[in-house]
Amino acid sequence: MTVELTVLALAALLQGVQFGLMAVPANIELAPGETLSPRDRDKLGGDLVDKLSPRTARLYRALNNHFEALILFTIAVVVVTLGEQSSGVTRTCAWVYLVARVLYVPAYAFGWVPWRSLIWFLGFGATLLMLLAALV
Repeated sequence: MTVELTVLALAALLQGVQFGLMAVPANIELAPGETLSPRDRDKLGGDLVDKLSPRTARLYRALNNHFEALILFTIAVVVVTLGEQSSGVTRTCAWVYLVARVLYVPAYAFGWVPWRSLIWFLGFGATLLMLLAALV
């Protein structure tokens, strides 16, 4: 397995860890009737995320952000792998992406300004650089 695919698998596992980091406090903070319901806004009086503590809501947003980032990173890994363009640059970019995503979780949870945004940009930039490196 290529380094890029290994990092993709680790990034997917990180997604699972992030889910747990968000779901446990969310289930503690919300009533079981709310978390087990179909979550209709009109019946709940708004979105469940609006009822979470600030930190748990941040973990929820960080989880969703990783879903979005993981799509582009997956595309980059597929392009690099299927195009047989793995190189030192793409391998380094993959690890930079993963480290950035790991750091992004506490940065978002604890509201590290402006570090959260800079860490996000580092991961995003590494992903774009992977794609560019695969094209040249």
